Amino acid sequence: MSQPPPPAASSLSTIGNTPVLQLRNIIPDKDTHASIYLKLEYVNPTGSYKDRMALSIIEEAEARGDLKPGMTVVEATGGSTGSSLAFICAMKGYKLHIVSSDAFAVEKIRTMRAYGADVEIVHALGGKVTKELFPEMMRRAKERVESDPDAFYYADQFHNSDALPGYASLGEELLAQFPGGIDAFCGAAGSGGMLMGVSGVLRPKQPETKIVVLEPASSPVISEGRAGVHSVEGIAPGFVPPHLDRKMYDEAWRVDEAEARAMCRRLAREEGILVGTSTGLNVVAAVRLAKELGPGKTVVTVACDSGLKYLNGDLLADS
Repeated sequence: MSQPPPPAASSLSTIGNTPVLQLRNIIPDKDTHASIYLKLEYVNPTGSYKDRMALSIIEEAEARGDLKPGMTVVEATGGSTGSSLAFICAMKGYKLHIVSSDAFAVEKIRTMRAYGADVEIVHALGGKVTKELFPEMMRRAKERVESDPDAFYYADQFHNSDALPGYASLGEELLAQFPGGIDAFCGAAGSGGMLMGVSGVLRPKQPETKIVVLEPASSPVISEGRAGVHSVEGIAPGFVPPHLDRKMYDEAWRVDEAEARAMCRRLAREEGILVGTSTGLNVVAAVRLAKELGPGKTVVTVACDSGLKYLNGDLLADS
C-alpha cells in the first residue's frame, strides 16, 4: 500500500502548489480554439492567491527587521488581501488593522474579523468601486501608520515589492506544470503583483509567451487612461498599479463586467467551478485568446478566488 503524504507542518505550509484544470465545456469550438487551463488558486487556505502575497510581504519584512514582535500590521484592501493578511498575522501573532469598504463582499469583512483583524469601513458611494475609493482607503491606512511608526507596519500591497516573490512561486509552479510551454497567459490587474510575479518567471524562460493584462471595460485606466465605476472586487483600483511594468506584458484588454458575471455562472454549471467576477473576466479573455491563437496552443489563466466569498451578493443570485 502507498503511504499517505506527511501532515503539513502548519497551515502556512498549505499555501501554494495549487492544481491546474483544463476547461472542456465553455470553449465554443474545440477544433478552432486553443486549449484553456485554469490554475485553481482558490485551493489556498483563505480561498485566494493573495495568501501567497501576504505571506511574502510579512516574511520579507520580518527578515529585514522592519516588522517586529508586538507591532500591528496595517493595510488598505478590498477584501481578499485583508483575509490573507488576517490569516498570516493570526498564525504569526501580529495584530492587524484593515481599512476596507462597504463596496466589498460582507463575507470578506467577516473573514478578516474571524481571524482577529480590526476592520475600519470606508463608505462607498452607491456601493461601487470608484476612482476615489482606494486612494481614500490608502490615505487612512498611511495616516494610521504615520501616527506611530514604531508600533505600526504598513503592508502597502500597491507599492511593496515584497509581494512579488510570493507571486513568483505561482509562475514557478506553472513552468513545472506546463513543461511544453505556455502560449498565452492573462489575468486581471489589481495591484498588478500577480501578473508581474508570473511574468517575471515566464519571460526569461519562455519569451514567446503572450502576456495580457485585463481590466473592466467600464474602468479602462491601463488601456485608455480613463477611470470609471465598476463592481469587480479586487481589481481596477482607479489608477495604474505601480507594480505594473509595461515591458513585462504585451497588451491590455478591456472585458465587459456583464460578460464576466455570466461566465461565472457558466463555470459553476458547466465546469463545476465556483469563482468570483475577476475570474470570470480572466476566463472571458482566455476564450478570446484561445480563438486568436487557434488549435494546438495553450492558454493559461487563474481562478483568483472562490465564489463562496460572494454568496450574499448578486453575482450568483440569479444562477
